[in-house]
Amino acid sequence: MLEAFLSSTIGMAAPLLLAALGELLVEQSGVINIGIEGVMLTGAFAAMAAAYATGSPTIGLCAAVAAAIAMTAALGVMAINLAVNQVVAGTALDVFALGVTGVFYRRLFGITGKALTVNTLARVRLGPLARIPLLGPALFHQNLLVYFAFLLVPLVRFILYRTRYGLHLRAAGERPEAADALGLGVYRLRWQAMLISGALTGLAGAYLTLGYTNTFVEGMSAGRGFIALSIVILGEWRPLGVALAAVLFGAAMALQFTLQAVGTGLPYQLFLALPYVLTLVVLTLLGGQGRAPSALGEPYLRP
Repeated sequence: MLEAFLSSTIGMAAPLLLAALGELLVEQSGVINIGIEGVMLTGAFAAMAAAYATGSPTIGLCAAVAAAIAMTAALGVMAINLAVNQVVAGTALDVFALGVTGVFYRRLFGITGKALTVNTLARVRLGPLARIPLLGPALFHQNLLVYFAFLLVPLVRFILYRTRYGLHLRAAGERPEAADALGLGVYRLRWQAMLISGALTGLAGAYLTLGYTNTFVEGMSAGRGFIALSIVILGEWRPLGVALAAVLFGAAMALQFTLQAVGTGLPYQLFLALPYVLTLVVLTLLGGQGRAPSALGEPYLRP
């Protein structure tokens, strides 16, 4: 049971980590993407629909990324170019995504939906490493999206703190006026971060259908986008902290299934609420200790 719990923890953490790393990049540029929940849901639906139609998980991944980028671009126009309030625009995107995925799901598969299943991403066993007791199956017998999510952590850290591009990106989030005065192109930097965030969040959504459930249910993102937002805060806007926070929340999600399997006799709704209760507790106790980018959430209009 412990081995299954650890494996489930890493699996549950992967989509949270993908979405949170994308959110980290866009917040470093000065934009807060509240619409991450809707983008993830859109990616999940697009992945399922494309994989169901073609039988190819790879095409499903591509469809998820394309759909998520399109949704994120809509938010980018409002938040970056039109300087609309970012929280309001993101919330509107969440509501829109919930509605549009529900409509298309029922349109394509019926009012009540069919018993849909799609081919899932195969797990890749990394040789002898996968045979290490307890940790082997959890760390070295996962699908490629899980490996990709955790390999992104050092890559994002390197880009943010060891490259000129990362310095420019952080400048856009700290002092956009000064960055523009130096010719860095705040709009361009924020758009790049938004589109990268959209792609990563789309992959996070695709993981829900192609790497975890092999089906789609309306509203199946189930607050994971908002949890990803809290992970960025808990991780203090740093890649390593974000990774550790994602694993913590992944463990909370895995624990709810473990407790249900044990048969405690308690209502299962209490276990379903566990990750969200943890979100509130952690943000209450630790939230706000890290320093967010100075211009985070503030609309910027080029003079």
